[in-house]
Amino acid sequence: MDEFVFVSGRLCLDLVGTKLWRRSLRTELLTSPEAMRRWVRQAELLDDPGPLDVRAFERLRRLREVVYTVVTSWPPGDHPDVNVDAVLAEVNEAARLPLPKHQLDVSGRLTRTGGVDEVLGAVARDAVDLLSSAHFARMRECANPDCTRLFVDLSHSGARRWCGMAECGNKNKAASYRRRKKQATIEAGV
Repeated sequence: MDEFVFVSGRLCLDLVGTKLWRRSLRTELLTSPEAMRRWVRQAELLDDPGPLDVRAFERLRRLREVVYTVVTSWPPGDHPDVNVDAVLAEVNEAARLPLPKHQLDVSGRLTRTGGVDEVLGAVARDAVDLLSSAHFARMRECANPDCTRLFVDLSHSGARRWCGMAECGNKNKAASYRRRKKQATIEAGV
């Protein structure tokens, strides 16, 4: 079973989503190099990330936090308390790293190879692409006040509110239904 969810519509935001409830419970999903290995596989970045030590693990978590900071304080000048130049420089530096190598064999099987540099390069390049694209205007934070997951709303109407229905949408819809039902019962005098 997959322990990570990929509902953000962007690789960089799915990495950011490995730290949940940033304003309250601060739940860390990337807890070890082995958890990083599982995320890399589930994100379909590399088939086998190879040896991942604590340094590689900390580099990925650092990039995650830098990406979170830059995407939540973009464009520059909107958040004077954030040194956007410094965090953007870190993202740009990582974006210059190599990308995973993709090879297709004659049977149609794709293999993805590389190491931590390729993972960091792919995530950072995706962040740079997001910040420079029209999709950035459609980036949202989940409407659940406790959830801090970011996503790109690619719906036709542009009215997506939840990070995902399984995570927050169904819970909030069920709670709303219970409130309406309770209010209707009170108004009916039952």
